Amino acid sequence: MAEVLIVKNKEEAGALVAEHIAAKVKANPAFTLGVATGSTPLPVYRGLAAQAEAGVDFSGITCFALDEYVGLPAGHPESYRAVVDREVTEPLGLDVARVNVPDGSADGVQTAGERYEEALRAHGGVDLQLLGIGTDGHLAFNEPGSSFGSLTRVKTLTEQTREDNARFFDSIDDVPMHCVTQGLGTILRAGHLVMLAFGEGKADAVAGAVEGAVSASMPGSAIQLHAHATVVIDEAAASKLKFADYYRHAQRNKPDWQGI
Repeated sequence: MAEVLIVKNKEEAGALVAEHIAAKVKANPAFTLGVATGSTPLPVYRGLAAQAEAGVDFSGITCFALDEYVGLPAGHPESYRAVVDREVTEPLGLDVARVNVPDGSADGVQTAGERYEEALRAHGGVDLQLLGIGTDGHLAFNEPGSSFGSLTRVKTLTEQTREDNARFFDSIDDVPMHCVTQGLGTILRAGHLVMLAFGEGKADAVAGAVEGAVSASMPGSAIQLHAHATVVIDEAAASKLKFADYYRHAQRNKPDWQGI
């Protein structure tokens, strides 16, 4: 079972996770962080920026992004390369050469997955992978039906995911149909998974991922297979959990040395 931490709001979640990452970076300046996009991880990135302003040196870390849209023009503000640069690379003062994002260019898409897998393996993998979860339970762009053994590959987005992401574009017609995404098997290789979710709209997906059956119909349930997975959620996202009282009890009595 994943460890579940229920906090007051997304700001508290962001500060908690950022403090943990900062401590890991202090202990290992060559730490490798897996970064996610969308609105969910933004509080963590704000927390990391605050840690950087307080003197934590992130310049030696390496980042690997979960996914990228296929076919957006270079420099498009909603490409995940642009988002990661805007929210992570620049605020933390990272070398852009150490920030890896799948190749979503149309002319290289046939081998994009294999090349990204090779880059991950050559580097030695990810120490901590940040994750959000979609309203349908998807992790990265692994939609329902994705294999738990899947590796980085091109996927077709569901209409629900395109509708969810349309808020970042002028219209749903501008949301790409395809993406390059780390597979569930790739994600499960990371040393530590930290999944965040906020708001009542994520409550069903969180309950399914944390307490439901391990099933391809709920990609988020893959976290149950990981030896070190932490779920950080607010009260609204926790509202459908059957064992929420136990999670709160465990959280209150957790040894300080364990971290998250």
